[in-house]
Formats: sequence, C-alpha cells, structure tokens
Amino acid sequence: MRSADLELTARSIVADGKGILAADETPGTLTRRFEAHGILSTPESRRAYRELFFTTPGIVESIGGVILQDETLRQSSSTGIPFPALLARQGIVPGIKVDLGAKPLAGTDGERITEGLDGLAERLEEYYERGARFAKWRAVIAIGEGRPSTRCVRANAHALARYAAICQQQGMVPIVEPEVLMDGPHSIERCEEVTGGVLQAVFDELSEQRVELEGMLLKPNMVIAGMDCPQPSAPEAVAAATLRCLRRHAPAAVPGVVFLSGGQDSVAATRHLGLIQRQPGAKPWKLSFSYGRALQDEALTEWGGREENVPAAQRAFAHRAKCDSAAALGVYTQAMEEASTAVRSAA
Repeated sequence: MRSADLELTARSIVADGKGILAADETPGTLTRRFEAHGILSTPESRRAYRELFFTTPGIVESIGGVILQDETLRQSSSTGIPFPALLARQGIVPGIKVDLGAKPLAGTDGERITEGLDGLAERLEEYYERGARFAKWRAVIAIGEGRPSTRCVRANAHALARYAAICQQQGMVPIVEPEVLMDGPHSIERCEEVTGGVLQAVFDELSEQRVELEGMLLKPNMVIAGMDCPQPSAPEAVAAATLRCLRRHAPAAVPGVVFLSGGQDSVAATRHLGLIQRQPGAKPWKLSFSYGRALQDEALTEWGGREENVPAAQRAFAHRAKCDSAAALGVYTQAMEEASTAVRSAA
C-alpha cells in the first residue's frame, strides 16, 4: 500500500464523529468477563457476542474501525459472512491486534516489555489477505516507586516503532498504543510527567525507524490520577492536562489520536473525551476514541449470553457509540444519557 493509501485509511477510520471499537480481547480475557456475568465461554458464544456488535443497525455512523483478535478475524457471521467482510461492506475498516502480550523485562524489577516482533511480517501478510487494513500493538508502562525505568520506556518505544515500520512495509496502518497504566496512587501531575516522557520516547523511535506519521494513529491514555490516588482528578483537569501533553509531544502530522479508556467506566470515558474536544486552542489531529470495555460493558450486561436479549444489547451499544461519537465532535451532553435511559426503560 502506498503512503497516500495508508494516510487515506487512517483518516477514514477517524472521519468526523467516528472512532474505533476495540473488540480484540483474547479468548482468555473474554472468558473471564463472561464468567463474571454467568455466561459460558465457547468459540460459538464468543462469536455470537462479536456479531451482536458488528450487526448493530447504524454502527457505521459512529464506528470507523474495529480491532479484531485472531480468533474473531477467522470467524463468520451466522449467515456465513467472514467478519472482516461483514465490516468492510458497511464501510468500517477491519483491524487486527498483533502483539503477543507483555512479558517480564529482563534486568528490571517487574516491569514488562511487549513481544511479538518475530514473524510479524508473515502474520501481517496473512491478516491483510483476510481483509485487515490496520493493526494494533499495546505497550504497558506502570508508574510506581522507581518506575518507569528508562530501560523499560526505551525498550517499549523501540518495539512499538519496529512494529509500526513493519506494518507500513506490509501495507497496513499501525495503531501505536503506549499505555501509561492507571494502577496506583500517583497524582495527575505524575501521570502527565510520565505520559509526556513516554510519548517523546515513542516519537523519537518512530523517527529513527522512518515511520511515516501521516500513515499511523496514536492510541494514548488520558492524563489522569491513579485509581488509588487520594485526590481524584476533576474532569476538567483531565481534559486540560491531556491536551497539554499531546500538544507538547504528539506531532501534528499524525492524522488521529484515539484515546484508550484505561479502566474508566463508560460514562467517564465519554465525558472526558467530550471535555478534551471542547478545550480551547489548536488540535491538529482528529481526537476520537478506541474503547473496548467502555463501549461494550453496558451491552454485555444487557445480553447476558441470551439470544433474545440481542436487541436490548444492541440498543445499549448504539447508545454508547452515539455518545462517544458526540464526544468526539465536542457536542456530548449529560442530557444524552438521561434521554437514552428513558427510551431504553420504555422499550
């Protein structure tokens, strides 16, 4: 794929009001979530769960791309249409998670490095043939006593950059995801300091690996205090710190910034995105979302593994996707939540 095609794909994913559904949980992760709702996890139940989202009416108005997992990429709808083709027919770009998870980083005290570079080019070639046009790789950075170490930040930044370069060589748009975790008691100021340093290291490595910024998307965390911080972050402070950090460390050439929810609940993730978008000043990138649980949790609760609950679950998903779309456009309001609750209760 040419550079211009990569950029076109990246921009289509984050077209006005559109974001990404991160449906890339591994079977093990999805099994744990199913068990919490009393749902038996099998390849068929996981397939049915994915289809619930992919066939929700009007999804294309809010969703520009869907990140799949290897199992899901190989599955088909109940009518026999491969999931990548089902999405593409609706104008939604199929993507694929390609990292193999975070493993212990040698020489550190429990820090982690994401693996999966070996054989990546060959895997991407197969995924492209199956319809995927973008990929995702997640690095995890923890804040704590003496953390993150320079070694951990640099190692993960280098791996992200190598992954991105391989993706572009194989004709796929890379989503670069350096996640600074919310775990811990750290302050919002500490999160901003670490997030800024991580982003700077990542873009330094991307430059070194000659990654074309116009043909990628950035998936960062929002700048927010740790979950155990005695002083929780005010939503307005999250928005101001997040945008300030991006302006200092994310080049304008990047077409889009798609935030991860990072453990925030559905409404908080929506509210924060809306406030970031409404901050004054320059925003040279499209600001949008790439949410997993924050887009799916309400629908999962409604579904409960029962086919007769699919319409209710799809209404819950459509509502959350529309709210996130509105937040990406800067027009989200609390009234949207209340109106939808009334409609869904009536149904």
